[in-house]
Amino acid sequence: MNIKLSQCFIAVDDHDKALAFYRDVLGLEVRGDVAFEGMRWVTVGSPEQPDVQIVLEPPLANPNASPADKQAMAELLAKGMLRGVIFSTDDCDATFERIRAAGGEVLQEPMDQHYGVRDCAFRDPAGNMLRFTQPRTTR
Repeated sequence: MNIKLSQCFIAVDDHDKALAFYRDVLGLEVRGDVAFEGMRWVTVGSPEQPDVQIVLEPPLANPNASPADKQAMAELLAKGMLRGVIFSTDDCDATFERIRAAGGEVLQEPMDQHYGVRDCAFRDPAGNMLRFTQPRTTR
């Protein structure tokens, strides 16, 4: 049996701001942009991973969710309390400088971690935490 990751989801409150970040700053390609019942889903992905997609979706993208539940999710997103994703990079420091130069909100500058990676962290425009990791080479 072969199981692989196909899609993951990131909640965003403004798709245009999210696109400016994920497409223009991170360099991900847009693979889809679909509107349905007043909601919008944008799919992006790395050219290096054509079979993995990140879906940028509204918080609690469920048409059957109650208004109170939708409001609660929007508030959690605004506080940065929803989980983001971890990207791998071949150059953590260069990735950091590129995102910082584009105005990314820095959470952690590049640093070597005891578990074998060099990483940094940012918030996306919706407040999600994104980490960028590079495996450390042993010397």
